[in-house]
Amino acid sequence: MLFIYGLIFFTASYLCCNELFFHTNTGKALINKYGLTRGIAMEISNKYVSAIQALFCCITGLTSTCYSCSRDMLHTSHYISEAYAWFGAAYFLYDIWSMYDVQIAFDKADHVAELTNGNTENAHTKNHVEYKVPLWQSILHFLKINPVIVGHHIFIGGFGFLVMTYYRGNLGDCFFGFIFLMEASTPFVSFRSIISKTGFKNSRCYVVNGLLMMGSFFVFRVLMWPLVILLYSYSVNLSYLEAIESLPRGCKISILILMLPQLYWFTLIVKGATQFGKTKDKKKKVA
Repeated sequence: MLFIYGLIFFTASYLCCNELFFHTNTGKALINKYGLTRGIAMEISNKYVSAIQALFCCITGLTSTCYSCSRDMLHTSHYISEAYAWFGAAYFLYDIWSMYDVQIAFDKADHVAELTNGNTENAHTKNHVEYKVPLWQSILHFLKINPVIVGHHIFIGGFGFLVMTYYRGNLGDCFFGFIFLMEASTPFVSFRSIISKTGFKNSRCYVVNGLLMMGSFFVFRVLMWPLVILLYSYSVNLSYLEAIESLPRGCKISILILMLPQLYWFTLIVKGATQFGKTKDKKKKVA
């Protein structure tokens, strides 16, 4: 039931955001003010729900770590970690569908622009251009564009969920709490996209949010895991390398699979920040 509730909650939140954008005067005013396309508005709704899910994860992670890590780190458990594992697993299934829904909106806009040679100002033209692509073709196109994030979602929502609820055998609740805390950087990632889509990419708010995003991503998704292993080594009275060797093979493989996408995304974040800084310097020199 928790999984079903999560699926209903996240899907309804996304659809409600879209309804506010497309069927309220305030939403329509925001779309006109910032020149948002339908796809961009839907993407903002997606990012908003991602931020909500991240907040829930952080609350769960803080509760779990504060309760379990101050007691027996390997054997103490808090009910919230397994309860939210059921509820939160639904998010990853929802989000794949939501991202696909957003991609369809962008593909439809590109199709309209192509058929009308970019002249989409005429409402009559836009409303009568049909976009018909076989379902399998649109799904393949979506997977081709988003292979890493879809793979990440399937791994976390599938295997990660099973580990949280069954395979861990009520062990390691303290350490699993840190997995929830990985989402601490997600609100900044979401806000970065929203700020960029609304035309404020050159604002101070965008720069500050970018720094917070890069810092939180490094701390909670890259640096945290070596520190968690260090905490584990203290709890079992082993050296750092001995602690790593003592982990089950499946655990080591899971950590590696979990870490590789984070390193890839952090590299992209740093690369984007570097390019943004160079662009700002060029503009200053020109001015």
